[in-house]
Amino acid sequence: MGMWASVDAMWDFPAEKRIFGAVLLFSWTVYLWETFLAQRQRRIYKTTTHVPAELEQIMDSDTFEKSRLYQLDKSTFSFWSGLYSEVEGTFILLFGGIPYLWRLSGQFCSSAGFGPEYEIIQSLVFLLLATLFSALTGLPWSLYNTFVIEEKHGFNHQTLEFFMKDAIKKFIVTQCILLPVSALLLYIIKIGGDYFFIYAWLFTLVVSLVLVTIYADYIAPLFDKFTPLPEGELKQEIEVMAKGIGFPLTKVYVVEGSKRSSHSNAYFYGFFKNKRIVLFDTLLEEYSVPNKDNQEEAGMEPRNEGEGDSEEVKAKVKNKKQGCKNEEVLAVLGHELGHWKLGHTVKNIIISQMNSFLCFFLFAVLIGRRELFAAFGFYDSQPTLIGLLIIFQFIFSPYNEVLSFCLTVLSRRFEFQADAFAKKLGKAKDLYSALIKLNKDNLGFPVSDWLFSTWHYSHPPLLERLQALKNAKQD
Repeated sequence: MGMWASVDAMWDFPAEKRIFGAVLLFSWTVYLWETFLAQRQRRIYKTTTHVPAELEQIMDSDTFEKSRLYQLDKSTFSFWSGLYSEVEGTFILLFGGIPYLWRLSGQFCSSAGFGPEYEIIQSLVFLLLATLFSALTGLPWSLYNTFVIEEKHGFNHQTLEFFMKDAIKKFIVTQCILLPVSALLLYIIKIGGDYFFIYAWLFTLVVSLVLVTIYADYIAPLFDKFTPLPEGELKQEIEVMAKGIGFPLTKVYVVEGSKRSSHSNAYFYGFFKNKRIVLFDTLLEEYSVPNKDNQEEAGMEPRNEGEGDSEEVKAKVKNKKQGCKNEEVLAVLGHELGHWKLGHTVKNIIISQMNSFLCFFLFAVLIGRRELFAAFGFYDSQPTLIGLLIIFQFIFSPYNEVLSFCLTVLSRRFEFQADAFAKKLGKAKDLYSALIKLNKDNLGFPVSDWLFSTWHYSHPPLLERLQALKNAKQD
């Protein structure tokens, strides 16, 4: 009886109080769930101190211990940064941080001669201040992660000067994209009439396609150096494999990821008949980056021609203790091209755009509800940007959690299918060895809690992928 009385009492609160309470309750529920999962995985890191029998053939005890300690450190960092983030977000909501920042933005606009009728201008000032606040509060955590954890475990290749220049450059580039796009989106919502959600969705679709098209050619080179893969056996074999499956390859690039980190990756991009492949130099065992340019861009002292490499430069720039042989690189690319051939990229775009359309439609339904604005301290005005923030970030949060989990499950399925595609290309043996090498190079821990991996892993655990490939190897 007492429980039902408390439930009835809760419904006696005004609608805006119930909304606010529900948002906070859900946020902390998700946080506690994530913390529970992380502690389960952390227990694995702490208790699995010896290489399990099924891993003895693929991982030595030294690498196993290094990866265990690396993941333990990352787990500790994740706990404290996650707690800070949740507490910060709660304080911002409880103490009216969002309406305060909106009023502050209005004061800046007024001092520049723009009154309340210039809502879009005020919205842009709000976005600038909010992203600046986020960048500044996140900076200490990013510094610690890069220069303590990543440095300790041998991954960081950046100097502090390079890191700070990079952070400033990222912030500026982000504003150059975010502010004009946001201004146009708000304008479309304002003038779009009853069907504004259709026009807003089409606009975001066009923007996302344009960004995907220009990112690797115009945005990524602002941060990293892209070099055409030199003529040779590897490039020829990549072109032959691409042609064999009908992949319209136009260029193959190597990106100097080694100036930041020794983590490795590979990806493809482009639309229609203009596809490019990008390989990280850390993926290639037999690739060397230009010395002088690399050192200058990484914030290191340039080396004169003919001088011997110092031990630090060898470790930080060349770092040839890692990477894959050409056959293994081809196997990794076989997997990546499998995503294209099997339509995974198109399916992900379709899912993303269906979700985007649904969200804009529901936004159109909810934007007129004054209690949503009142719940977050906006009693006298209903700015469009604040409506987007409230509805997309807070009201949709339960839906976003469910969608994220479903996409994680789908991603694992796609990864198995891409592995199977590489098998069909005859790359099972090389992909098997490449996965082991990449796991070793990135200090991935091969033992995982089933619940943690089910909720978080977009890629299947290493052992499951190797088991699926082993059958093909034996065949």
